[in-house]
Amino acid sequence: MSHSRGRTAKTLAFLAASALVVIGGAALWIIQPPAVDTKLKPVDAQVDPELIKRGEYIARAGDCVACHTAPGGTPMAGGLKLDTPFGSLWSTNITPDRATGIGSWSFGEFDRAMRKGVAADGHNLYPAMPYPSYAKISSDDMVALWAYLTKGLAPVAQANRAPEMSFPFNMRIGLAFWNVAFLDASPFKPEPNQDAVWNRGAYLVQGLGHCGACHTPRGIAFQEKAMSDAGPHGRDYLAGAKVENWNALNLRGLWTVPDTVQMLKTGQNRFATAAGGMTDVIRHSTQHMTDQDLTAIATYLKALPTDRPAPAIAVAEVPASTYSTPGGLGYTQFCADCHRADGAGVPGVFPPLAGNPTIAAKDPATLVHITLTGWETTATTAHPRVWTMPSFARLNDREIADILSFVRANWGGNASAVTAEQIVAARAALDPKIDTSRFETPRIADILSQPNAEQLVRGMRLNAETHTLLPNNVGNDLNCSSCHLNAGTVADGSPYVGVAAFFPSYAPRAGRVITLEDRINGCFLRSMNGKPLPVDGPDMKAMVAYFDWMQGSTKPEDKVAGRGVGKVDQSLVPNLDNGKEIYTARCAVCHGDNGEGLKDAAGRVVYPPLWGPRSFNIGAGMARTYTAAAFVKRNMPIASHNKFPLGQGELSDQEAVDVAAYFTHMERPDFPGKVKDWPKDQKPKDARY
Repeated sequence: MSHSRGRTAKTLAFLAASALVVIGGAALWIIQPPAVDTKLKPVDAQVDPELIKRGEYIARAGDCVACHTAPGGTPMAGGLKLDTPFGSLWSTNITPDRATGIGSWSFGEFDRAMRKGVAADGHNLYPAMPYPSYAKISSDDMVALWAYLTKGLAPVAQANRAPEMSFPFNMRIGLAFWNVAFLDASPFKPEPNQDAVWNRGAYLVQGLGHCGACHTPRGIAFQEKAMSDAGPHGRDYLAGAKVENWNALNLRGLWTVPDTVQMLKTGQNRFATAAGGMTDVIRHSTQHMTDQDLTAIATYLKALPTDRPAPAIAVAEVPASTYSTPGGLGYTQFCADCHRADGAGVPGVFPPLAGNPTIAAKDPATLVHITLTGWETTATTAHPRVWTMPSFARLNDREIADILSFVRANWGGNASAVTAEQIVAARAALDPKIDTSRFETPRIADILSQPNAEQLVRGMRLNAETHTLLPNNVGNDLNCSSCHLNAGTVADGSPYVGVAAFFPSYAPRAGRVITLEDRINGCFLRSMNGKPLPVDGPDMKAMVAYFDWMQGSTKPEDKVAGRGVGKVDQSLVPNLDNGKEIYTARCAVCHGDNGEGLKDAAGRVVYPPLWGPRSFNIGAGMARTYTAAAFVKRNMPIASHNKFPLGQGELSDQEAVDVAAYFTHMERPDFPGKVKDWPKDQKPKDARY
């Protein structure tokens, strides 16, 4: 979710306010805007650079740039479009340009706008600008902010665009009545019974941070039910709210102080990764705040009374229903590569599902939103690389509901199921774009309806968990799914779709016609650096049955789009130095600095090694530079963009060849059977022997 859409939800406050024009009648028109306080101390023309620097910090804490900057526009020059059901408005220019910005305003006029929502010319501002929160800013901070905006920014001549609102929402006079009813323009007052850290946190959360604008439920006139934790409605403050099609979390005592600080500083912690509008808040605002201020914010939030139990990391384990329910098999196919079969995620890369508050939330709106439209991590100094979850709008409503219900039942504290009707409603509201690939991805969940479902599930699991289920046959840390992505259902990811139709067939490497069983055992000998399966054993039969099911209606004479791993230009000459740089920047986070792969805290393999004794041997197809390059080009790294189903592939042909040459020529196990390869046909130029 863009931050602008988070702001759009707040603009709805003025809808109820403007509608009050009809209720208030002629008496409403006598309401006058509050006068400018002429006693306010003006800011001198020669401003202390330290004051401007402080003002810049305050502007970041208030996240001014998020709303007052159009996509690709000059910061603070306005122009960001905010859509509402009753029309659109655009954020204003707050640079010191005298004609189009705030350069001709007095400090008193600026202070009135910030605290009371009234512009220099006397018109009421829509509460898309969170002046009810900014009213709490101290006088000193207001002076510093004014100094920065008027003396620290270059003026930008960019005219403001008039709102395009329908009647009666274009009548700003209703906002004056709303202000009378709901606005408390008094600055923040420290609580004498609390310490300085708590009070600093309260000041930042209630005022500059305007956290309640999204995280506090709204009243009948769309006003925030509480502006602080005090008063008769104090328990509503930051208790969570529906923001358009997102669920803004209940922040009351959500995490420990260190966990909250880590989230605000880096965009992720051990429980979750930021999503929706919060990614922009972290990118533009909180990551730039001091550790002291972040600790104060976290201290205040942790101290807010709550009825829910203290958060704890849920036990991550593979649910019993994973392989017996449509939701479990759907999760296995589309989610487990990133979030893992046990829901633990990958620290620093993919968020855990176990213990994640978005998964356990009473309202699954955010979970549904992310699934339909996709998601990106926020780029921070600590985590500059952006990871993407693609949109899964291509799945039908029932499939998504089954998968999300499975996730919530197993890692969300038995949170309520998600219904197909909820997906239908969210899809209609969000209108997600549906990506297509070159074949309709087979749905593994469909095998439950087959007469040999148990055998097919076993075959699928042998592909996904080969290393674990067949320890006597696998000699390294790979699974079939290391190369055959999403259990063999990804176009150009060496899919199994239709493959069984092409066996028996002639294999140049073997110099003879081979069966499907021969081909499977070839992988055990080469890619797995292990031992072949008994051809007539139940495990081989299960794997073949899975391949046969994946064949569908494919005939030997058919061409299957997306079969194999594609091709790259074999005339390209590898640059190993560039390959090393690409590996370090794009591959090492999953496959290790030294190609050793990635394991979890329990020592279980998460992502496979690319070289060394626990990787594939020199006889594997992936040990060949151009075969590996073709696979890398289309499938690695994952989570790079919004392409269904893994957001995979982003390198050019040359880059793919460079990095493939780098890792394929690293030390790896020998293959004794290499002497029998290509007995009749010409050996490929990139063969390792």
